[in-house]
Amino acid sequence: MKKYDAIIIGSGPNGLAAAITIQRQGLSTLLIEGADTIGGGMRTKELTLPGFKHDVCSAIHPMALGSPFMRKLPLSDFGLSFKSAEYQVSQPLDSGNSVLLHQDLNQMKSELGIDYQTYITLLEPLIKNWEALSNDLLSPLKVPQNPILMAKFGLNGLRSAHHIASRFKTQEAKALWAGLVAHGILPFSKLTTAAIGMILSALGHKVGWKIPVGGSQSIANAMLLYYKSLGGEHQLNFWLENVEDLPEHKTLLLDLTPLQILKLNGLNINDSYKKQLENFRYGLGVFKIDWALSDPTPFKDGKSQFASTVHLGNTYEEIARSELETYNGKLVEKPFVLFAQQSIVDPSRAPKGNHTGWAYCHVPHGSSMDRTEAIENQIERFAPGFKDTILAKSTMNTMQLQNYNPNYVGGDINGGQMDILQLFTRPTKSLTPYRTSNPKVYIASSSTPPGGGVHGMCGFHAARIALKDHFNIKIEN
Repeated sequence: MKKYDAIIIGSGPNGLAAAITIQRQGLSTLLIEGADTIGGGMRTKELTLPGFKHDVCSAIHPMALGSPFMRKLPLSDFGLSFKSAEYQVSQPLDSGNSVLLHQDLNQMKSELGIDYQTYITLLEPLIKNWEALSNDLLSPLKVPQNPILMAKFGLNGLRSAHHIASRFKTQEAKALWAGLVAHGILPFSKLTTAAIGMILSALGHKVGWKIPVGGSQSIANAMLLYYKSLGGEHQLNFWLENVEDLPEHKTLLLDLTPLQILKLNGLNINDSYKKQLENFRYGLGVFKIDWALSDPTPFKDGKSQFASTVHLGNTYEEIARSELETYNGKLVEKPFVLFAQQSIVDPSRAPKGNHTGWAYCHVPHGSSMDRTEAIENQIERFAPGFKDTILAKSTMNTMQLQNYNPNYVGGDINGGQMDILQLFTRPTKSLTPYRTSNPKVYIASSSTPPGGGVHGMCGFHAARIALKDHFNIKIEN
C-alpha cells in the first residue's frame, strides 16, 4: 500500500481545507469520505422531484466568501461562481412590512431610520477592518494579531444579544438583529451571542449572502478539483472503523466530532483525553424541509420574494422567546424559521417556471418530532398561499440528519454548542485544541474553533499545526 504524509477523514469544508493546506506544501495526502459524494454539509441532491436541486444542509454562504482561507483559493478557475439576490436578508413582520439587509450600507438608512446611527456605530468598524480582523476572529484563543481592533470588537461581541438589542429603538431594527443572532442557536441572554449577529450582518455588507450557482455542492466540487490539481488523492465509500485499516501515514486529521472519534478503533488516545471528549456538549438540533414549488413564494410584504434568505419569526421578542423555549426542551407552536429560495437567482435549481424552497427550525437535541406543519404554518403566516405552491417535499428530523451525516449529532449542525465555554477552546480546554493525546492525530472538524459554517478555517488551523509539528513547515495564520 502507498504511504502518505497525511490522511484526512471526512470531506466536508474542513476536511477539504485540511487536505488542500497540506497538499499545497508538496506533501502526499489522501482524503477519505464515507459517503458516495464529497462535501459533507455542502452536498446538493434531488430530494423531491427530478430536476429540483436541493442543498441538503448549508445553502447561503457569507462565511465562505468572507473566510481568510477560502478567499485565497482560485475556486473560480474550477467552475465556482456565486449570484446575489436583490436583497441579502428579509425579515417580514405581521404588520405586512419587512426590514431588509442590503449589501450597500447606505441603503440601511431607509430600513432602520432613527436606529441607523446605532447600527453603523456597532458594525462599521468590523466591516472596514474585516480583512485585518477575520484571522483573529476565526481562530482559537491566542494573542491577537490586531489587539486594538479585537478589543474594540470584543467590547460588543462578548456581550449578549439582549444587551445589544436594548440599544435599538424601533421594532424593525430589533427584528432584523434577532434573525441574525438566531443563527447562533442559543438563547439571546447568553454571553457572546452578539458576536454571531455582528459577524453575519457585517459579512452581509462586506461580501453579501450569496448563492453558489448549481448548489452548495459546487463549492465542494471546486475545492476537490483544486485539491486534485495539486496532486491530492481521494477515496469515496470508505466508512472508517479502525485506523489500522488505513494505509501507512505520518499524520491523521479527522473531520469528525467527538462522538465519532470516540467510536474509532486504533486511535491510541489516552483515557484522560477520552474523558474530555465525552464531556463535550452538543447543541440544539434542526428539523429540515425542502420543497419543490410551482411558483415563487408569495410573501405578502412584496419584498421578501426577492431575498435569498428570509427570517420568519416576526418581532425580536417573539424570536427570542422561541429560541429560549426550544433551548429549554420545548417544541414551540411558532418556531423561528430560516427560509432560503435559491431558485430566484439560480434557475438551474428547478425546471423552468418552477422553484425550490429550503427551510429549517431549531428543535431540542435529538428530537424525532415532525415539525412540518409548524414550519409550513409559519411560512403561510407571512406568505399566504405558499401551501398551494407545494408540488412535493422532503423532510429530515434530527436523527435522520445524523444518519445522513454522522457529524450532525442529534441534529446539531454546528458541531457542538457554541457558547462562551466552547467557543474558542473546543472540544477540549486547550490553546491548541486541534491536537489530541496522540501526537500523530488531529481534529479538523467544526468541533474545533471557530466552529460551524462553510469557511474551512477549522481544517486550515488543524493542518497548519500538523505541518509545524511533523514537517517543520510554518505557514501564515
